[in-house]
Amino acid sequence: MGCGRAVFIFLSLLSLSTSDGDDEFRNYQISRKRFPPEFKFGVATCAYQVEGAWNEDGKGENIWDTMTHTRPEMIIDRSNGDVASDSYHKYKHDVAIMKKVGVHFYRFSIAWSRILPDGTLANINQKGIDYYMNLLQELHRNGIEPMVTIYHWDLPTALQNQGGWMNNNIVGWFTDYARLCFQLFGPLVKHWATINEPKQICHAGYGIGIGAPGITSGGLGEYLCAKYVLLAHASAYHVYDKEFRPSQQGKITIVLDSDWYEPGTPADEAAAEVRRQFVYGMYANPIIYGNWPQVMIDRVAIRSQLEHFNRSRLPDFSPYQQRLLKGTFDYLSINHYTTYMVSAIPEPPVGHASWDLDAGVRLWQKPEWETAAIDWFKVVPWGFHKLLRWMRTTYGDHEIYVTENGVSDRTGELDDFDRISYYRCLAPPTNISALIQKISRETPRTHSIFNRKA
Repeated sequence: MGCGRAVFIFLSLLSLSTSDGDDEFRNYQISRKRFPPEFKFGVATCAYQVEGAWNEDGKGENIWDTMTHTRPEMIIDRSNGDVASDSYHKYKHDVAIMKKVGVHFYRFSIAWSRILPDGTLANINQKGIDYYMNLLQELHRNGIEPMVTIYHWDLPTALQNQGGWMNNNIVGWFTDYARLCFQLFGPLVKHWATINEPKQICHAGYGIGIGAPGITSGGLGEYLCAKYVLLAHASAYHVYDKEFRPSQQGKITIVLDSDWYEPGTPADEAAAEVRRQFVYGMYANPIIYGNWPQVMIDRVAIRSQLEHFNRSRLPDFSPYQQRLLKGTFDYLSINHYTTYMVSAIPEPPVGHASWDLDAGVRLWQKPEWETAAIDWFKVVPWGFHKLLRWMRTTYGDHEIYVTENGVSDRTGELDDFDRISYYRCLAPPTNISALIQKISRETPRTHSIFNRKA
């Protein structure tokens, strides 16, 4: 695959601002002495979280605009992304900070409705195109390699009004949009991600309804969403592979996320593996092998029958679709933040369609684990190690890019010693640089994407 033992690591960023914090922080430098020279560090954002300018220069409305404006109670503090970090106007300042920090990569997403306000090629917004072209050129002028995500959760509202990710037409809409991105920006981009975290798109957005568009259709709509997200990715992958790769010579994948699931006891290993397959495997298995994990197919079929459905709630892939999906990745990706313990439980009662109940395990976290700013976010470095090893064991010797990792600080300040501690992994059981070197030795073709500062 051409990258040998290099490791790329991106950390999540919600803001790229400087601070006039105390001298101790300003003079503190995270040691990189123990990282091998092949390591590449970067920072990562998504459009809705940083750009702002939600209705400027011809941009159309997206599902997060719609939800935060019409259902503000869905956000704990009723904030929204109308202004965010104002990166739409301050991108040069952001790039200058990245250069000062010394990152190699910047992973960002394109807002679909900024270049296609209604989501289709019928209305192309040149000012939106200009913004991303200017950003890409600014990154190259400053020696920073872009990694571009085509879709990071912000579907144009006009398409959501037609069913969004539960409408099979979304595959064609997304393919048109992706092809336009390749045409416009491909000469400046060598690393593409089609879609970020389909699990969050479908489970949070169409399953339990806590993310945009806020639809509650657990075990039904979210499975349909997953099918169309995967097919949209595969279609875009083939467009790039056939029409653009020969001239642009880039790489493309889909970005997947997973926590690590550790068995509570040795007897719980089978339950932990079921959970891993319902999370990472649900999206990795189709792009690698062409179909859902067998344990998902079996469990959802059995539970659907007991619930008196006339067919499985998990939609199948036709033989043609399986061929379309199989092998649609140039590298595997992983966004990782925390770890859960898993225990086997008796089969959950039927009658309520649910992805969680279909998996049928109990999750819990140890009280002694350090908690970050979010209650579910426990700092468990060894879980990251185990997840990467499991990916290699389960899916083979593929390149792996860690496309998101980091920690949410508890104070909300930029002088965030929690993050310094996290990156250095001062607490037991291991030091992150030693950990990644160990993984690199044991997994010769692992790549990651960490950011030096988040």
